[in-house]
Amino acid sequence: MRYSFQRLLRHIVCLAIVASIAGAYTKLIAVNSTTAALTFLLAVLLIATIWGLAEAITASIAGVLAFNFFFLPPVGAFTIEDPQNWVALFAFLVTAITTSQLSARARRRTLEAQRRRRETEQLYELGRAILLDESFDRILPKAVTDIARIFDVEQAAIYDAGADKTYRHGTGDDEAQLREVAEFGVAAHNPGEQYSVAPLRLGGRPNGSLSIHGETGATLTLVEAIANLVAIGLERARAIERAASAEAARRNEELRAAMLDGLAHDLKTPLTAIKASVTSLISGYPRTEERKEELLTIVNEETDRLHRIVSEAIQMGRIDAGKVSLQRSPHSLDEIVTGALSDLKMSASRLRLDIPDRLPPLYVDFDLIGQAMKQLLDNADRYSPPGSPIAVSARLAPDSVVVSVADSGPGVRADEQSRIFDKFYRGMHSSRFREGTGMGLSIAKGIVEAHGGKITVSAGPEGGSVFSVQLPLSPEQVKHE
Repeated sequence: MRYSFQRLLRHIVCLAIVASIAGAYTKLIAVNSTTAALTFLLAVLLIATIWGLAEAITASIAGVLAFNFFFLPPVGAFTIEDPQNWVALFAFLVTAITTSQLSARARRRTLEAQRRRRETEQLYELGRAILLDESFDRILPKAVTDIARIFDVEQAAIYDAGADKTYRHGTGDDEAQLREVAEFGVAAHNPGEQYSVAPLRLGGRPNGSLSIHGETGATLTLVEAIANLVAIGLERARAIERAASAEAARRNEELRAAMLDGLAHDLKTPLTAIKASVTSLISGYPRTEERKEELLTIVNEETDRLHRIVSEAIQMGRIDAGKVSLQRSPHSLDEIVTGALSDLKMSASRLRLDIPDRLPPLYVDFDLIGQAMKQLLDNADRYSPPGSPIAVSARLAPDSVVVSVADSGPGVRADEQSRIFDKFYRGMHSSRFREGTGMGLSIAKGIVEAHGGKITVSAGPEGGSVFSVQLPLSPEQVKHE
């Protein structure tokens, strides 16, 4: 209705322009018929350029009538005395309508070229937005938002047939239409309602559909181009995920092979020592009690080492499989550190504790957190000079408790800090110290993260490394604090 009123208003303005020209030439300026005809033609041409053919024809007919009435004798009447003036009047009408058509056609072509350029720019922007996103789970909801923003449409929806899920911008009740187009691959178009639905297809069977309700929806070709871009982006994201999965599988296979090689080496060393010691004892070669006791000590130490390697491998397997089951209960940090220290062959005199008395208890799995703390203490002991102090401190942070273990070792270089918690990774200084499996810090990280915490490493103020564990407080503790 609003559009019809605007068209009617334009026609009225056309009549007013013709009347103004006629009035000006009859009341203010005296001109001949040729000048009047040219002025009317210019007015018609201008109207055709600005508004189009329909308005220009209205101006042409009005101009012919005004030209006849005011400028062709007898003036003031619609009759014509001289037959030549009929020819002039007819020529004027034909010229006005022809120029109107030509001008309107040129205007349509200009507008069409501008529209296509704008659509090309919009498609380019949408293509960049879609193709720069490599996440398969995020591409469709983001694409709906991008389409609505770039093309300024009221409603947009994408139906993913594979997941049987629809992503929308705005409201809409076209679910059945989306499913039908996705199933049969035939686009639907309603230019009157400015609504279009196009299938998402790349080569074969459709894998979804796209609907747009707005000015862009009046052009099915553009909607199909948008659907093709979305389909390309979707297929690209799928391909990237498949490649990432294949790469992850390859790396897992390499890691599994490295794990088996590392375990084989770590298991072979204590087994060899145990075998040699036991063989010597059986053969009766050691003739002194002192030598026998030495061999039995070797067997005992290597058995402990073997037990530790197997236990760490089992724990790592559970963490990788996500089978860490937490039995939480409140425990003080002193209790956790003391329990971890009792399992280590490390003198308590080396330990420097700085734990505030009013520190709230930690709601954790005592055995698992104790194991993580034991890994950090054992790591500090392994890489620190004999007899050097190992500092354990704690502080209360917002919503959490931060526990730090600082050693006096060579430290972890900045470029290694992001990898130090990886499985089987040992720093560049590891060859200078007694052997480890490379699983301890990774196990500690998995246990801490299973509790919802975070573990980091940084350089100590006076050298060495500081491993910090941030463990969250329970909601009741946070509220109380």
